[in-house]
Amino acid sequence: MFVLVGWFMCIVCVFGVFIFHGGNIGVVLKALPFELITIGGATMGAFVANNQKKVIHATLHGLGSCFKASKYNKARYMDLMALMYDILQKARKEGLMAIENDVENPHESLVFKKYPVVGSDHHVLDFITDYLRMMVSGNLNAHEIESIMDGAIDTHHQEAHAAVAALQRVAGGLPAFGIVAAVLGVVNTMGSVGQPPAILGGMIGSALVGTFLGILLSYAFAEPLAGLLEQKVEESGKELQCIKTILLASMQGYNPTTAIEFGRQILFSTERPTFNELEEHVKRK
Repeated sequence: MFVLVGWFMCIVCVFGVFIFHGGNIGVVLKALPFELITIGGATMGAFVANNQKKVIHATLHGLGSCFKASKYNKARYMDLMALMYDILQKARKEGLMAIENDVENPHESLVFKKYPVVGSDHHVLDFITDYLRMMVSGNLNAHEIESIMDGAIDTHHQEAHAAVAALQRVAGGLPAFGIVAAVLGVVNTMGSVGQPPAILGGMIGSALVGTFLGILLSYAFAEPLAGLLEQKVEESGKELQCIKTILLASMQGYNPTTAIEFGRQILFSTERPTFNELEEHVKRK
């Protein structure tokens, strides 16, 4: 929603001021479709040539998420920590072997079914069950599991940032493709040098629209999307960091209540529930 609002503000301010100062918007609108095809087509071609299939897919998926509200809100984090509390409390009371079936068959587990928002996210589910499985096996200590967790989170971070980097390269290339379109317009104008000054002026104006459009698309559209996608990547990484902190605290001997408090403390302040809010939520669940 905010993306569309921001774009609307950019368009209104740029074109509104141009028209207010007596600019001929007809020249811009006349050249716009052709410049968009030139710049947009060249940009898309370069994007496809520059990225692997998996990066292209991740970028398109990421662009879709930019137009949706963030799923990483306070309610989700409270459900996540309540889930972690339940599973760790069960392991503490009945022993680690008691959660083996929950770990091996999470989709059939009553514990995971209580929290469908978190339990239906396969990335989170896999991350939790992978390391609970290692805890159940008892073959690795907390430091070894922490090292493996750090590697998994770093890999997730690199994969997610590939889409951000791809969008940033698109933003960087758009002004250059705008210049390409403008140069082609100038070449076309030079081929019509015998035309009356009014016609030549319109052709030069149309050519300059390419430079203007490339810069506008870069800094008003592509670059903001890359920045927004980067913020969403950081949010997804924070959720994994929360799970990691809770599990490691449990492995170091802290009770489930203290372990989830460790996880609560590393959340961003805008999504972090208070201690009392989390305690009430856990009790209610």
